[in-house]
Amino acid sequence: MKTKLPVLCCGPATQLLAPRDADRLAARFKALADPTRVAMVNRLAQGECCVCDLNAAFDLSQPTISHHLKVLRDAGLVESTRRGTWAYYRLEQDAVRQLRQTLGG
Repeated sequence: MKTKLPVLCCGPATQLLAPRDADRLAARFKALADPTRVAMVNRLAQGECCVCDLNAAFDLSQPTISHHLKVLRDAGLVESTRRGTWAYYRLEQDAVRQLRQTLGG
């Protein structure tokens, strides 16, 4: 007698996330739960950006901009390098790719 396999609504290609991966992704999505940080990520999607340009682009104080960048950096969404007195930020492409894959994109 042949055993019927259950019908999966998610499809056979859908893999479950390991708890550690789910935690990391949740932290990244949580970092994006702020409109200013979403706008910063959108701006950084165009390429590397000096923190001075981010300060000029948003009607926020420099400490507030730094706070948002720290949240994004701590979540692994952006990375930075120092050149002289300025910090340059760019998206962490692997993190963005993981978010995109999680959303099915």
